[in-house]
Amino acid sequence: MQRIEKGRYVAFVAQSDAQIAAAQALRALTFGGGVKGDKDRFDGHCLHFLIEDRENRSLVCCFRVLTFGGPDVVESYSAQHYDLSALAVFKGPMAEIGRFCVDPSRRDPDILRLAWAVMTDYVDRRGVQLLFGCSSFDGTETAPYQDAFAVLSARHTAPARWCPGIKSPEVFLFDRGGTQPCDLKKANKSLPPLLRSYLSMGAWVSDHAVVDRALNTLHVFTALEVTTIQPARKRLLRALLQPASGGSGSDISGPNALGH
Repeated sequence: MQRIEKGRYVAFVAQSDAQIAAAQALRALTFGGGVKGDKDRFDGHCLHFLIEDRENRSLVCCFRVLTFGGPDVVESYSAQHYDLSALAVFKGPMAEIGRFCVDPSRRDPDILRLAWAVMTDYVDRRGVQLLFGCSSFDGTETAPYQDAFAVLSARHTAPARWCPGIKSPEVFLFDRGGTQPCDLKKANKSLPPLLRSYLSMGAWVSDHAVVDRALNTLHVFTALEVTTIQPARKRLLRALLQPASGGSGSDISGPNALGH
């Protein structure tokens, strides 16, 4: 992937250990409570996408991508926390979006827009049919998110044929009947921005949240079937990648293979 410049930001794939270490440091800042680095055994198999502020070259966003096909999905990061055996028969390539984080001091929506545009280009080039990953809520207390979880249960739970099973020892089960009253405004405000974006395109979620004390988060398995995204939304995302005068194009074939 070549550098993609949009406004004050530039997106690119990490090409060095130092760049991956910078992504791990941002992940630690977001998930790890100040730990020096956030590393795991999946990092070496992934493409790491980085977004920098061109004005001061600071890293403002990062995420990693790993592709799977059929039965291989049970070897994904998410499969450590969820029983994904139902997805083993899904037809078409799947891509796991992991460790997505934005610098907590940044509130610019253009960062998330550029990240989604990059993901869209990747999906187009690789023929990905399903995007999935874990959407994280800050902290491990469920009380602040009761309204959000009620909305997820009532409107966005996975189709029965794909629904992830329980695997982690500590989970919070949603109200499966979708009868719990909730404050929609409060629910929307407490949903992570990335999850809101997924849901706006037709994503579905697991029927429970996993309590991840190691990362100090609650997370919910989230998946988006590419065929359900409205064409108008796809056009908007692709338009962000059209090179402006003097700007950079993109080529996400890259030197790094994503096979697991």
